[in-house]
Amino acid sequence: MYKPPPPSARRKNIEFEPLSTTALILEDRPANLPAKSVEEALRHRQEYDEMVAEAKKREIKEAHKRKKIMRERFKQEENIASAMVIWVNEILPNWEGMRATRRVRELWWQGLPPSVRGKVWSLAVGNELNITPELYEIFLSRAKERWKSFSETSTENDIEDAGASVADREASLELIKLDISRTFPSLYIFQKGGPYHDLLHSVLGAYTCYRPDVGYVQGMSFIAAVLILNLEEADAFIAFANLLNKPCQLAFFRVDHSMMLKYFAAFEVFFEENLPKLFLHFKSYSLTPDIYLIDWIFTLYSKSLPLDLACRVWDVFCRDGEEFLFRTGLGILRLYEDILLQMDFIHIAQFLTKLPEDITSEKLFSCIAAIQMQNSNKKWAQVFASLMKDNKEGDKNHSPAPKS
Repeated sequence: MYKPPPPSARRKNIEFEPLSTTALILEDRPANLPAKSVEEALRHRQEYDEMVAEAKKREIKEAHKRKKIMRERFKQEENIASAMVIWVNEILPNWEGMRATRRVRELWWQGLPPSVRGKVWSLAVGNELNITPELYEIFLSRAKERWKSFSETSTENDIEDAGASVADREASLELIKLDISRTFPSLYIFQKGGPYHDLLHSVLGAYTCYRPDVGYVQGMSFIAAVLILNLEEADAFIAFANLLNKPCQLAFFRVDHSMMLKYFAAFEVFFEENLPKLFLHFKSYSLTPDIYLIDWIFTLYSKSLPLDLACRVWDVFCRDGEEFLFRTGLGILRLYEDILLQMDFIHIAQFLTKLPEDITSEKLFSCIAAIQMQNSNKKWAQVFASLMKDNKEGDKNHSPAPKS
């Protein structure tokens, strides 16, 4: 007859003990309840062994997963270290001769080492505006004078009215304060009292005085913040001003509706080419690109993507120009195509406004790489130029006839 082992011997030689109430199944019932039958005790032992085996399998699987993550991390660190040596010793000293070579472009695609990222961005963006550190100091001084006069003479309502006035865009200086607190809030470094608060305030303030025709526009703080994290103050300002002087950024920050519509139209050409099912799904809901693209382009994805991933997007954007911003947008749509096809207008708009936080660079860049920026043998620049030409011809056709 089966005799259950005494409690003291029951769990001897068990190699794995789940940290839960799992083992309670082996316990005898309290004295005031009927004892277990032999069959029940054997069944409970079998169930317990199965639960232990399953828990062991999960633990081993988790351990393998952790090892894999560690191996990938070590490999990534080794790749960054070796890439840094190549960038520092070979590429940067011979920048003009090597920047366009296939080897450098491939290395660039893999992501720039953080230690050289700012330098490469500066060189890639260039300084067509010929801004010097001295010029930055001049406009920073002007910004500080403006702040001082505002604090002495203006009420909050006056400031908001002045900031909205096209005639006096420099008045938008005060609006910067409202936006800085919302810039990478989880980092706690740009908010008041944080180590980079004054720096971000200075760069944005100097820019509004340098370009009063543009002034401060919401979203600029994210671009300036990313540059400040990778460059010294004056260099960040120089890169910021030159970056915002690029045609695409200028069109968006000046809210040039005509130009923005051309960019959206060009985007839709490649959207339909690469993701026809999703394109038709969006069309069926009259969901236009401006609903999700504006925020992505305004902040160069630095608000929409995790910061390390946004920096990788910036890396290739500095290499390929505006085309890559729209290619990245298509990459995001490709990544989440299956999910988006199940959604209606409201849920799509909400999803694309706040992307999942677990998005990884490997998955996103794999999707971006799969996007073909070619339509009927025309590349992005040719498609965009064609749209611009059509618009000009349309304007001519609609112009009033000369009076006789």
